[in-house]
Parts: sequence; structure tokens; C-alpha cells
Amino acid sequence: MKKRKVALITGAAKRIGAAIADRLHNDGYNIVIHYGNSVDAAKNLQQKLEYKRADSTRLVSANLTDPQAVYNLAKTALDSWGIISVLINNASCFYPTPIGATSDEHWSTIMDVNVKAPYMLSQHLRNTLSESHGCIINITDIYADRPLQLHSVYSASKAALVSLTKSMAAELAPEIRVNAVSPGAILWPENNLTDTDTILSRIPLKRCGSPKDITDAIDYFLNSNYVTGQILKIDGGRTTLP
Repeated sequence: MKKRKVALITGAAKRIGAAIADRLHNDGYNIVIHYGNSVDAAKNLQQKLEYKRADSTRLVSANLTDPQAVYNLAKTALDSWGIISVLINNASCFYPTPIGATSDEHWSTIMDVNVKAPYMLSQHLRNTLSESHGCIINITDIYADRPLQLHSVYSASKAALVSLTKSMAAELAPEIRVNAVSPGAILWPENNLTDTDTILSRIPLKRCGSPKDITDAIDYFLNSNYVTGQILKIDGGRTTLP
């Protein structure tokens, strides 16, 4: 009997997370869709995927700043079908934190969502991922290497996630592979405050990427059994320039 493939994707209701869920679902995975506040988007995504294949998705809401909620998310995800073979830590907290105006709460929220939750979910799901010889894929950011002005805490959190990716890859091998996808300009922020012309001028390919570029990278990691501890930058060549 073919082993069931199940993926837990955090922040899966919208944008890149939803694109990842759709891609893996098309590839035969059952999907645990985690969301925070985007309940309508999560339900719409579930309806779309269930129309394609019944009883193939579960919705789980969890506040990733709450340790008990993170534990409950892992348990509910595992209880859904008795296995998790892929964990994709996509959920992210992003907002400016200028020095002089950053509170303890700002620091804790960003670090909890972007670093602590991926680590703890990996820890909670270690046994099932090991049994399935599964993999963990973290979504980092090119700002881990090139900090974004006025976003020092966010940039530091993504740098920490890069470090965790490498250290967990060494610690969890050989049963579990751990890699990361590091996006550049893929989708513009929803607030539409981005200076797109300036950003595009710094990208050798002179264009924004698409969610498919991220899902292609994830597909590569899912199907590359001799790759672990790697950070794949999907940035149009941005990080090749000064």
C-alpha cells in the first residue's frame, strides 16, 4: 500500500502559502492548512482543494506566539491522518521596527512567529517526520543576508531561521532533510507602499518573481533526496549585486 503524503503548511491561507498548498495538493499530498486570522481565505482555499479531491484538507487556526497553540497545532495536524511527511514553515510576521521605537512585544512577536514556532513545530513533529523520512522546508528571506532598513528585528529573525535550517539539517539527518527557500521580490506587500521601480532596478532580471518560482523550488527540495542544509535564493539575481 502506498504511504500517504501529508503536509502541514503554516500561513497557508493566502499568497505564497496558498500557492504552496495548491501545488502540493496537485501533487497528491493531503494538506493541513494553518492560518492565523484569515479564516475566510482559509475556508475558500479548503473549498477549492476539496472540490478537486474530497477529504484531503484540514483547517487549523493557531496563534504562533502562543506555545500551547503551537503544540496543539502540531498535535491536531498529526491526528488528522496519523502522519506528517512534510513541514513547511511559511508563516511570517513582517513590519518595521525602527531603533528607538521597538518594544519588547514587537521583538517577541516577530521572533516567536518567525523563529521559535518553526523550531518548536519541527521538534513536536520530529518523530513522525523521522518515521516517514520526511522533510522540513523553511521560508526565509534575502533580507537575512542583506538587512532591510528599519526592519532590523525581522531581518535578524530570518537570519536566525537560516542558521536553524543548517543546524537542524545536521542534527536531524539522516532521517529528516531540512532546507530553506529564500525569496526576493515575489509578491508586493499588500499595503502597496513598496517603491517597486527602485527594487526592480536592483534586480538583474528586471522583474518580479511569481509564487510558481517558490513552489518550483519547494518541489525541487521535496524530490531531491541527497540535498539538505541548503538555502535556495529565488531573487532574480538580486544578491549577486552590491
